Order: sequence, then structure tokens, then C-alpha cells
Amino acid sequence: MDTLRSKTYLSGFMAPVPDEIDAIGLAVTGTLPAELTGRYFRNGPNPLPGTDPGHNFAGQGMIHGVRLAGGRAEWYRNRWVRTPLFEGKRTGSLADVVANTHVIEHGGHIYALVENGLPYEISSELDTLGPVDFAGKLTTAMTAHPKEDPVTGDLHFFGYSARPPFLTYHVLSGGKLVRSTEITVPGPTMMHDFAVTEHYVVWLDLPVVFDAGLLGKNGIPYRWSDGYPARLGVMPRDGGDADVRWIDIAPGYAFHVGNAHEDDRGHIVLDAVRYDHGDFDELWQVLGGVTTPVESLASSDTGGVLYRWVVDPGRRTVSEHALDDAAVEFPTLNDEHVGRGNRYLYTVGAPFLVRKDTGPSVIKYDTAHGSRQVHALDPHWVVGEAVFVPGQDATAEDDGWLLSVITHETADAARLLVLDASDVAAGPVATVELPRRVPAGFHGSWIPDDAA
Repeated sequence: MDTLRSKTYLSGFMAPVPDEIDAIGLAVTGTLPAELTGRYFRNGPNPLPGTDPGHNFAGQGMIHGVRLAGGRAEWYRNRWVRTPLFEGKRTGSLADVVANTHVIEHGGHIYALVENGLPYEISSELDTLGPVDFAGKLTTAMTAHPKEDPVTGDLHFFGYSARPPFLTYHVLSGGKLVRSTEITVPGPTMMHDFAVTEHYVVWLDLPVVFDAGLLGKNGIPYRWSDGYPARLGVMPRDGGDADVRWIDIAPGYAFHVGNAHEDDRGHIVLDAVRYDHGDFDELWQVLGGVTTPVESLASSDTGGVLYRWVVDPGRRTVSEHALDDAAVEFPTLNDEHVGRGNRYLYTVGAPFLVRKDTGPSVIKYDTAHGSRQVHALDPHWVVGEAVFVPGQDATAEDDGWLLSVITHETADAARLLVLDASDVAAGPVATVELPRRVPAGFHGSWIPDDAA
């Protein structure tokens, strides 16, 4: 057990909790907006007691849920996603996953997602209902970062694999899988996220790739490869593999896209959090991954930063630059602007994985004016993804709330923050005391009562 505790991704604010609990009538400081009636679910890795998955990304999925209604925090509960791997079994199918990365609602169903297998449906009470293959039509993995078109309601997603086909594009419409298209890439790239616009799909084909030599040695057998070129792929939504326009970019890696849209010139504007090689390896090492020695690499000494690519699809050219020098992660936005123009992006200060200058904070970027608002927290707190919830009868893009779980670095404590998205710097309008520490995790969603 002492050896397990020494692993960074199994200790401190990343340390898993040993059990599932329920608590009711949570204490609230401030005033919870009465319009927040629903559930906030957040997914993340939580290995079973006494086990080491070999990498932070490989721990069993656990969803933490908070029920809000009528200005009250009615309950907290946490549940493992019960997959065959949780039960210590293997089926030899795409159902053999840990389902630990995201949890979303789509079409009245709630799905726990991970990028190397099938989604798992869960109930509004966090019971595991089972794997979903959309009537047998989904035969690849499903990304943990699908994009729901706010106009059509269609869900766009992809699957990547260490074996051919390396990349497959899918579209879910009306609950049915209506399209699956293979996309050619040079090799088994780790494509964690992608982007859509009104007319295009944007692929991020970046230099973190599968390494068969790491099988059995590391929980996630991927590493940076200088021999794999970095490029963006622009594909018309109604096109296919032959229609993708590939454009080389400076080497870098992005786990998470903020958004993409087409500007008035027809150019594609893509915002994401980008790492250079040195900063990626520093983060990857903390998570348990195999890396090139960090000291041998040039590093920006910032960590991941908000970054912009502007692509001219016709000329196949791109310009790129950092939007800020703060170390951030988990970019989010008002989902009604996915694939369309957006002014605001929300991120969190990212010292929780790589200790840089940015302290624990929630940051609101105004991309139209190049400015930011910051809500800084005490340095002993670790800030989770800030999820945007639109306000009732909202009239502006930032008319709504941000929900974020924060975890204390050393104490057995966690809180749910509720901030006014239009005035992040003012600090939380309400804070919900959670009954236990919530390990630093990944992504979550607000699910209103009328959605699922």
C-alpha cells in the first residue's frame, strides 16, 4: 500500500476514495439559484482499493453527483460505473472499458464515456444500466468528447484505435447511428478531442501515438513521437475521407478543444488548450505515462495554454498563436454556441497537474476583446472543470451559471462552487459543502430534470 501511495496519480488530491456513500441535506453558503433544478454529474478515475491501473487515465470510472432543487442541495452520492473490468472480468469486446472520462445527456439518455470503447448508459440515480452500441451499429470506440449540434440536435463523434481503422467518424441523429465513415491517418494517433463548425469537421492529428513496446508496461501505451507530424484536417460535414484537407501545424498536443467556428471570411477559428513537447511530457509523467526525459526538452515553462489556429480551407493555410500565457485546462462554453461563433470561454487554472505560475482559479476569457476575468481560490484548493448552465430566459451568451467541484489538497474536503458566469471575478454566489473529498477528475454535465 505504501508503494501505491507513492504514485502521484494515486495520492493527495488524486487519491481514490474507497467506497460509495450517500448524503442528504448538504450545507450551503450563500444562495443557490432556485432555477437550478437538476443534477450535476462529474466523472473521473477512481481505482478500486489496493489496485494500481498504471496511469491516471486507466482507473475505474466513478461518477459524483449533486442534486439541486428549489435553492437546496438535496443530496450527494458517488457510484462506480460497473463495467466488466470493474467486476474483474473481460468479454473481449468494446464493453471492456473503465468509462471514467465524461458523463453527458443526449436524447433523454445519460452516458458515461471513455475513448477506448462503448458508452455506458446510467440512470439519473447513478445506477449502471449497461453498454450501448446503438442497435449494433457502433463497432468502434466512442470519444469522450462528442459534439451536439445546437441547431440540428445531432451528436457528432468519432472513435480511434491502435489498430486499423485508426479513425472513424460517426453521427447520431434521433437516437440512431446514421453515419460511420473511416478517415485515413498515418498511424495510431491518440485523438482525444475534435471540433465541428456549421459546415466542417476539424480533426486534430497530433504527435502522441500508440507504442506497442509499452503494452504490459504502462496503463496507457501512448507517448509523444517527434516522427509523427502535427496537422489539422478540415472535412466538409457531408464529405468523407477523400474530402479532408490536411494542413501542417507546429508540433504540439491538445487534449481539449474550447470551440471552433467559421468567421465572416469563411476561415475556421479553432481554440484549444495546447502543450508543447516538454510541457506535455511533464504532465504525462505526473499522470503515470512514459516520456522523454523532461530536462532534455525545450519547454515554454507554462503548461497548457489557450491557443488559436485560424485555417483558410481553400488555400490550405493556417496561422496560429497563443491567446494567453496562463497555464489552464478544461475549456468550456455555453453549449448553444458549439460550432458557431462564441465570445466567451471558461477555463480553470491548472497547477493541479503541473505546478506553474497560474494558481487555482476559474478564468473567463473574452475572446472578442482579448481580456479575462479571474476568480482566484486559496492555493490549497484544486479546481475542477467549470460547466456552464444557461440561465432561465437567458438573453446573453454569458447569462448563466458555472458549476465546479473543488478539492482540498490535503484535507478530506470538497465543495461545489456556483458562480455567476457574467461576473466570474465576483466569486461564488453559493458554495455547497460536499460530505467527502472528491478526487481530482475529468468532465461533467448539468442535467436538468426535464432532460433525462
